[in-house]
Amino acid sequence: MRKRMHRKKTRTQMIATVAVLFALSVCAIIYYGVAKAGKPNLPADAAQSGTPAVKTVKEKPAAKSEITISSVGDCTLGYDDNFGYSGSFPYIFDKNNKDYSYFFKNTSEIFRNDDLTTANLETTFTNATVKAHKTYNFKAPADQTKILTSGGIDAVNISNNHIYDYLNQGYEDTKTALTDAGIGYFGEGSSYIKEIDGVKFGFLGYTAFESSDSFLNRLKTDIASLKAKGCIVIINFHWGVERSYTPNETQKKIAHYAIDNGADMIIGHHPHVVQSIETYNDKIICYSLGNFCFGGNKNPSDKDTFIAQTVFNVNGGLLKSIGFRVIPASISSVASYNDYCPTPLAGADKERFLAKLNGLSPGAGFKISDQFHYIDQEIK
Repeated sequence: MRKRMHRKKTRTQMIATVAVLFALSVCAIIYYGVAKAGKPNLPADAAQSGTPAVKTVKEKPAAKSEITISSVGDCTLGYDDNFGYSGSFPYIFDKNNKDYSYFFKNTSEIFRNDDLTTANLETTFTNATVKAHKTYNFKAPADQTKILTSGGIDAVNISNNHIYDYLNQGYEDTKTALTDAGIGYFGEGSSYIKEIDGVKFGFLGYTAFESSDSFLNRLKTDIASLKAKGCIVIINFHWGVERSYTPNETQKKIAHYAIDNGADMIIGHHPHVVQSIETYNDKIICYSLGNFCFGGNKNPSDKDTFIAQTVFNVNGGLLKSIGFRVIPASISSVASYNDYCPTPLAGADKERFLAKLNGLSPGAGFKISDQFHYIDQEIK
């Protein structure tokens, strides 16, 4: 009897033990599942030592961007009313059924495929009638801003020797017209900042025929202001001597000073012909892009121009390299007169232009072509 009771007791104890073990197993499984779903696995050494594990957060890969900016020279989208109507800019506009897209029809695809396009706007958009006392005074009605927008021009330099052709009224009207059209502008105390793929570009513009200490100090301050905002800085200078193919010492002094103080690229205009390209401290200087869509002359003897195209390679917020090329062009689609329709050159004409520009540019440090040449940027 005692033997039977002992077996029963033993059997009861065994069942109870199995039940406890089963319950503990279920709890362990539930706990492990919750822990795995809601917490990171503990490193083996942390589990052994009892030290709480620190969750490791992987840093996002640094952003990489390749941003292409195109620059062109003097664009005079109007005329001086002393020129006469026949063959003038408005004459060609009327002849082409007032089609705003006519003027940039041969280059607009290039500009639409880049990230930003800038030009030197060498005219006013105004209906003012009181002129400055000077040889040439250029103006166009405000609706001519559609020539820029339809052509893919995003922003313009307004600091040049024609922005006050119709005095302060013409100047203010021009800024209003550009703003209404959604076109950025820089120069005459205004800067333009554009963020592209998380990278900030800052644009400055100056009329720079002299290199006084006061001008250089202002230039240095303006560059520092954009740099403090994290911008890659591109500067347009309206400078030099008309019809001279060689930059003068003032141009060189100002360009080098700007780069020494943080500028990342220099774009020049005013001579109405192309000038040299120079590499200085791993930065590109284009001393003059020449004319582009130029209503200031019905038939200039030199119609050569080019589109300066630059690729800025940015990695993790740092400028790693600059790629540069030129797209040779003529300010006219015909050779016998100016039809104000800039057109890329091809074949022998393209090769002739590249030979000319390379001959003008002993300081380039590379063979200028329509293929990108890359310059690594030293991180300072």
